[in-house]
Amino acid sequence: MFCLRLRPGRTRVSAVTGRSYHKLVSLQKAAALPPKKMRRLLYPFSDLETHLDRSVDRTPFQLFNPSLEDMVEAEKLFSSSASHEIDYFTSAERMDHVPALKQPEVCFIGRSNVGKSSLIKALFSLTPELEVRVSKTPGHTKKMNFFRVGRAFTVVDMPGYGHRAPKDFVDMVEPYLYTRKNLVRTFLLVDGSVGLQAADLVALEMCEEIRCPYAMVVTKIDKCGHGTLLTNLLNLQDVVKTQTSSCFPQPFLISSLKFCGIYLLRCFVAHVTGSIRLKDTSPS
Repeated sequence: MFCLRLRPGRTRVSAVTGRSYHKLVSLQKAAALPPKKMRRLLYPFSDLETHLDRSVDRTPFQLFNPSLEDMVEAEKLFSSSASHEIDYFTSAERMDHVPALKQPEVCFIGRSNVGKSSLIKALFSLTPELEVRVSKTPGHTKKMNFFRVGRAFTVVDMPGYGHRAPKDFVDMVEPYLYTRKNLVRTFLLVDGSVGLQAADLVALEMCEEIRCPYAMVVTKIDKCGHGTLLTNLLNLQDVVKTQTSSCFPQPFLISSLKFCGIYLLRCFVAHVTGSIRLKDTSPS
């Protein structure tokens, strides 16, 4: 039983780069797990379904339900090669420093210490030579960091808001969100162990005002019990349903430590940037 031998967060070291990488970095590794454990990694909501009351509508949580084949295609985009180089491109503090890139762009925003840099590191874990700095100190990211994924798309790691946010956070982030024409999706991160905070609601209102499509990502789902996570998740879903018009109805559940939901989010990023064409999105 491969999964029973795996300790959460256990890593191996690349002989080529010397950098560590997660044992479940690829779908090939996840597919070797028993079916139920594999499904839990690929579709984290399936682990919560049995704890929901029958009256709860599950549809909004399963709108994006790609096949394993689609996820495999998406995964290829997150692996660097000679013809598809993934690299850190630049950092910027103001819009006049932002690079003029033409490919589709996605950005990740969230409170300090929500696990944003850890999530981006997990997304790019198939390319261990790419350095995504993760700090135990909240507010480590002070600039907009741009990562190019070949010619397919760009991922932008934004500074965290709230505690220890850069003093010019608003001047830095709002102009980017308002004016970046190639921005196709913003991902707003919320800590699943504590739920929506006041600062998150302010960020959500900003995304609504801009009217650029965005999606909610619920991080640290391994840090709390099912009851707490479901309470926070249903509260979040109620806000999305009643207070938003530009938010994708389905929240993405993530554990960067255990790799739950990473494959699904990779596939969604590849999909919204037009990098892959989904073959099947029906519930499996």
